[in-house]
Parts: sequence; C-alpha cells; structure tokens
Amino acid sequence: MKIFLFLPLALCMQFCSYSQHNKTSTMDSTNKNNPVYSTTDTNKVNLSEEEWKKILSPEVYQVARQKGTERPWSSPLEHIKDKGTYYCAVCGNGLFVSDTKFESGCGWPSFYQPVSKSSIISTPDNTHGMKRTEVMCGRCKSHLGHVFEDGPPPTGLRYCINGVVLDFQKAKQAEAGYNKDQEKQ
Repeated sequence: MKIFLFLPLALCMQFCSYSQHNKTSTMDSTNKNNPVYSTTDTNKVNLSEEEWKKILSPEVYQVARQKGTERPWSSPLEHIKDKGTYYCAVCGNGLFVSDTKFESGCGWPSFYQPVSKSSIISTPDNTHGMKRTEVMCGRCKSHLGHVFEDGPPPTGLRYCINGVVLDFQKAKQAEAGYNKDQEKQ
C-alpha cells in the first residue's frame, strides 16, 4: 500500500519540488528596482546572496537563488502562444524564443532549444535521489529548471523552466525595447 502512495509523489518529484508564486504579468515594473536587469547587456553578473535578496521578489529569489520550484500549472507563461522572447527575470538575459516553446504536459513552460549555447549553463543535479541536469542562466547563474532528453525534434530536449524566473516580451515590444536600449549606449 505504501508503494502506491509513494509512486505518484516520486513521479511528481522527478520534474521538480514545489513552491508557489503569484506572478501575473510579464516584464513588469519590478525590474526597475533591479540595477543588473538588461535585455542587451551580456556581461556576467556576480552579486552576493544579500544583494540578490534586496533586488528580487521573495518568489523569484526562492526559485532563482535557492533552486526552488514553482507549483506545476501555476505559471501564466505556460499557455502564452504569442511570438516573442523569454528572458531571465533575474538579469534580463535572452533565454528562449517562442518558436521553440511546446506543450509538454509537465506543468511548466517547456522549450526544445535555448537562444544560444551561452544563454544557459547545464550542470548535473543529483538532489532528491534523482539524476537530472539543472539549467541556469548563462549571465547570472540563476536556477531556471531542468533539461530532459524527452523533447521533440530537432533537439530531442525538453527544457522544463519555472515561469516565475521568466519574463516574456512580444516580438514588437522586444524590438522596440532593444532599439531604445541601443540609443542610450
């Protein structure tokens, strides 16, 4: 009997552990308080955990810096079908384009390919008694989620990403924002 109770829990844990967030908008004003947030800067970001705590919301901090996981099916970004770009909510690094997003049924936004090889970092994760590959932002090293080898062609990969650590910009908004940032430089 205990095996039947444990099995569903173990299957859920394969994907991630649970925490909650309340993010309902994308590219919101909370980034204005974050001095390292930029969708155009590619310089690496190295802040202390105390500095991250001051500039990130508790929900983003818990997932990004403490390697937490939001509840499955809780991210409004999971169902977005608009064309655009997904950025790291911690630093603004471009991570995925909407053309690589797919419905995986796992409860988190899923992608089969990052924007570039340098936009993410992959590292072994053997926590919770499982062998997985953790995915982190290539600019700020924040925890994003995990990558699995059960995705669609052409890569066969499924990047299972926490929505709370993603910001989304529609294609036209992203282009306008990029042009505005370039004018400032």
